[in-house]
Amino acid sequence: MECDKCGEDAVMHAAYSGLHMCEAHFRRSVDSRVRKRIREDSLLSDDATPEDPETWLIGLSGGKDSVVLTHILHDTFAADPRVELVALTIHEGIEGYRDASLDACLELTEDLDIEHEVVSYADEYGLEMDDVADDDPLNMAPCAYCGVFRRDALSQYAETYGADKLLTGHNLDDEAQTAMMNWLSGDVAQMAQHFDASLGSFDDREVDDDPFVPRAKPLRDIPEKEVALYAHLTDLPSHMAECPHASEAYRGEIQQYLYDLEADHPGTRHSIMSGYEELARLAAEAYRGGDDEPRGECDRCGAPTNNAVCRKCELVEAVGGDAASGD
Repeated sequence: MECDKCGEDAVMHAAYSGLHMCEAHFRRSVDSRVRKRIREDSLLSDDATPEDPETWLIGLSGGKDSVVLTHILHDTFAADPRVELVALTIHEGIEGYRDASLDACLELTEDLDIEHEVVSYADEYGLEMDDVADDDPLNMAPCAYCGVFRRDALSQYAETYGADKLLTGHNLDDEAQTAMMNWLSGDVAQMAQHFDASLGSFDDREVDDDPFVPRAKPLRDIPEKEVALYAHLTDLPSHMAECPHASEAYRGEIQQYLYDLEADHPGTRHSIMSGYEELARLAAEAYRGGDDEPRGECDRCGAPTNNAVCRKCELVEAVGGDAASGD
């Protein structure tokens, strides 16, 4: 196959657009789409100046998505004094897994000369995920605990750093899967809660736990396989292994369903996202009237929540950790 733009050997074919692209044009395409998303979501405030720059905290796990996001953000803003990038890696306490991805994070941030912080569940909550997975008092999947702890840690450190934005590496497949799961649950109120009208993004965080700072997902237009190819072609350090405790069976079913749909009907993921974002926006307006702030604070840790105790503190106490250590 030849690149449709220059005639060089193509490295990929985007069925949803029909384009064949060589390495140079493929990488340029990914860069362009991410930067377009940053512009369309107005991530960089007009108020940001070299004297008073914005701080963007990047959730850097060492996997392909967060590594590619960090690389593109650095390429885009390294020479822009209006933005300061800080990478945060969270060590969950999973033997033989996070240590390897932490090495990738350290290598990348050293190469790019980006400030890098590492925090752990052990320090924050007095627990490790290996122990939680072995002794599960609530009979939940390990991912259900870990997701709540991770979101809380990201939010806490975003507040600590005075971050203006919290950026994560969710790709198009991640977002389409979440959209389908939310839609199939039939919970319109939760759909509204997941939508952040200011940045046009949403996720599967708990309904009562809003982040301290706005979240953004600049990779949400890029298919997962394209992210992986970009990481490979750019020779970025990344850890590709799956977490040994991963057990989101329902998400896995949705993932396979969307793979099959996309293979038969290219562009399905993009169509899902286009429709879902509009539905989520309308639902948010109906349920919240444009006000997405939680109504109170957690009695234990002070985190924003609509309940007396936030979900994170409930789970930390259930597994015998220190619910107050995240203050």
